Amino acid sequence: MDIYNTFLPHTDPDASLAFYRDVLGFEVRLDVGQGTMRWITVAPKGSATGIVLHPPAVDPGITEDERRTIAEMMAKGTYATIVLSTPTLDEDFDRIAGAGAEVVQEPTDQPYGLRDAAFRDPAGNQVRLNQAG
Repeated sequence: MDIYNTFLPHTDPDASLAFYRDVLGFEVRLDVGQGTMRWITVAPKGSATGIVLHPPAVDPGITEDERRTIAEMMAKGTYATIVLSTPTLDEDFDRIAGAGAEVVQEPTDQPYGLRDAAFRDPAGNQVRLNQAG
């Protein structure tokens, strides 16, 4: 068993696509729908696991209160997080920050032995970068 896809919400599919494709360098595997109702699958080249960027709170079983909560959490950056790894954390951090991504945390040596950094994508999702290796 393996992880095939995970999901992150978007509020502006074009802005999210530009971040993951143009800033992070991910390939686009699938782009379906139109306007704000698009499901876009992106992934690092060669990765078996993709990220489906999707419109938030479109499930008909979600109440208006739940939709409002999701929107509030996305705006605060507390709704969704993904952790990526790279062998070139500092270089990637400089490139991503230079592209205008919102920096949450500069590269930091954590007391638990990990070096990492964090950004927010255009929808407010937290994207953490861990130093690989």
